[in-house]
Amino acid sequence: MVKLNKIYTRTGDDGTTGLASGERRAKHDARVEAYGDVDEANSAIGLARLSTAAMPELDAMLERIQNDMFDLGADLATPPSDQPLGYEPLRIVMAQVTRLEAEIDALNARLAPLRSFVLPGGSPAAAALHLARAISRRAERRMVALAASGEEVSAPALQFINRLSDFLFVAARVANHDGAGDVLWKPGQNR
Repeated sequence: MVKLNKIYTRTGDDGTTGLASGERRAKHDARVEAYGDVDEANSAIGLARLSTAAMPELDAMLERIQNDMFDLGADLATPPSDQPLGYEPLRIVMAQVTRLEAEIDALNARLAPLRSFVLPGGSPAAAALHLARAISRRAERRMVALAASGEEVSAPALQFINRLSDFLFVAARVANHDGAGDVLWKPGQNR
């Protein structure tokens, strides 16, 4: 159980932050940037949920995803180490990826196939979900860059963040009256 008694510690005044392992890293460190973008995506999902209460099935999915996003942040904040931590680090597991895929498939089955790209917009819920999708794509790019730099990022974590943006795209279409309210791109319309 997490217990937070004091919100500020002054330990970050020097431009560093503590990972879950206790290791200090610069606040601009690639790992910190990655889990910061995951946190931002989670916050955007929370904002979208202000408009999804009337869609209980979708809202419940988004609530589960928000919890999984905290798991993902914990995973990224605890780099693998040969040193004992005194606890089992929280990691994204394939069951979380598989559940996300099943939810994508269930939502997508309700939708007509697309005939053009979808512009971010439509209903307030859809617009907010598209914003969350774009932020999750940035989080994915940060995580991929972190892995490319030689830092370990698990395959399930990378798969989860990749599926998340797909889920948010489909969820935005569902929030747009099952795609009927999608705003479609009209290539070259304003030339």
